[in-house]
Amino acid sequence: MEIIRVNTPRGLELKGAMWGTTEADTVVIMMSGICSNAFQNDLICATGDLLSQNGIAFIAGHAMDAFSCIAYSDFSTGKQLYTGVVYDDFSLVYEDVQAYVKYAKELGFKNIILAGHSLGSNKIIHYLGNTGDDFVDYFIVSAPVDLSYWWKVMPNIDICLKEAEKFVEQGRGKEILPHLFGGFSPMCADAVLDFYNAENLKNCPVISNDGETHSLSSIRINGSFIIGEKDSLTNNDPKGFMDSINSYCKNPEKNQVIVVPAASHIFYGKHEEYAQTVLDCLNYHYGLKKELAPD
Repeated sequence: MEIIRVNTPRGLELKGAMWGTTEADTVVIMMSGICSNAFQNDLICATGDLLSQNGIAFIAGHAMDAFSCIAYSDFSTGKQLYTGVVYDDFSLVYEDVQAYVKYAKELGFKNIILAGHSLGSNKIIHYLGNTGDDFVDYFIVSAPVDLSYWWKVMPNIDICLKEAEKFVEQGRGKEILPHLFGGFSPMCADAVLDFYNAENLKNCPVISNDGETHSLSSIRINGSFIIGEKDSLTNNDPKGFMDSINSYCKNPEKNQVIVVPAASHIFYGKHEEYAQTVLDCLNYHYGLKKELAPD
């Protein structure tokens, strides 16, 4: 793995990570979920390792501030944990995803696969449904979230919102809240409110009916949807959740919906299985393209 630096049109440098080399024909760009980076999310590393071992380059597409890792004590487990992305500007999602895609294009990769995990999936849906570019060959959406439903089921949300509003009123928007955001990570007040108001990421509203499906229906390429059998953000129906999301795509019958047995939303303890599923999706896609190619 090597650290890469990707410039955005607004002048901000995003720090990502890359496995493999530019000698590969194919690269998978995976936009990470909220508060996630290659240093504390084993899912990213497992996928990068397996793909690069099979001749496929892999880029972890981090959000802004992803390397500002901090340590905190999780008093429920008594352990010190690390997190990143205590601040993000969700209004700039399109620009950030586009920056990684163009970075891969400039490196000379012939085939660009755009993937996402959790909120990273909502980010790539937003990009793919609104871009005029044709750089991406295939997508892999993993464990996307119905944002409005997410806000109802995650712990500490009401407390965090009230604290965030108070902090911002006091001019303390960049300060980290005293409660773990969603019960799992520190986050600054500005980011909490930006996240809550991220209408551009409400693009999988199949449980809450609060959002838009235009982005899904506007995606011009085919892809795969991956969900864990025990994903807790699917209203107890992971397969149905993903089937509903896929149904809004142009050609849902040409997409795959894959359920990883016994896996949670973050695929804890199932990172190798997840990585193998991603590799299987690529083999399926390029095998199918080969079959359909004219003689």
